[in-house]
Amino acid sequence: MAQQKVKRLPKADVEAIFGAFAAAEPEPKGELDYVNPFTLLVAVVLSAQATDAGVNKATKLLFQLADTPEKMVGLGVAEIEDKIKTIGLFRNKAKNVFALSQQLIERFDSKVPEDREALESLPGVGRKTANVVLNIAFRQPTIAVDTHLFRVANRTGLAPGKTPLEVETGLLKIVPDQYLLHAHHWLILHGRYICKARKPDCWRCIISEWCRFEPKTPPPKGT
Repeated sequence: MAQQKVKRLPKADVEAIFGAFAAAEPEPKGELDYVNPFTLLVAVVLSAQATDAGVNKATKLLFQLADTPEKMVGLGVAEIEDKIKTIGLFRNKAKNVFALSQQLIERFDSKVPEDREALESLPGVGRKTANVVLNIAFRQPTIAVDTHLFRVANRTGLAPGKTPLEVETGLLKIVPDQYLLHAHHWLILHGRYICKARKPDCWRCIISEWCRFEPKTPPPKGT
């Protein structure tokens, strides 16, 4: 479905949208499995161009064997590859996981840094990955823009933008402070399950009355 150009929503509608999200799901959670900040970082790096379900399946055994940078380095690249071979781009991702584990040991005393610039200096870690880790592991009010969030922000009129950074910046400006910690989870999950790429389920959307997307999709026949 082609992306429509929409006008930015007024402040009152933005507040109503996030109020609706908060009422429906006060504590939204990401869908990647992890046991500590290190395994979260690895899971997010592995999730690029892969589904969370696929990553969780691959990391179940990996994290049992290696839940620290030292253990991950101890496995070696070949063993990491073997454990994540069901994930797309697994060879390159295995090299990144091994290298970032080495750097965490050498540069950060084996701890995941609580700083975006430091996180982005690690192999395989871009702005989106850093934002996810900062938000989930360290409860910082960041916005991680994936394809789902990018679509929702543009379709609804919350934060129209041509690039992920434009959307992120736009959302940081308009999301009320009390909703900022959970904003990216609400929007990602909404895009994944309701405001889907090919055809959004407008008929069961809790924010449809404020959304700029037209025409709204009707319920399937027989429902």
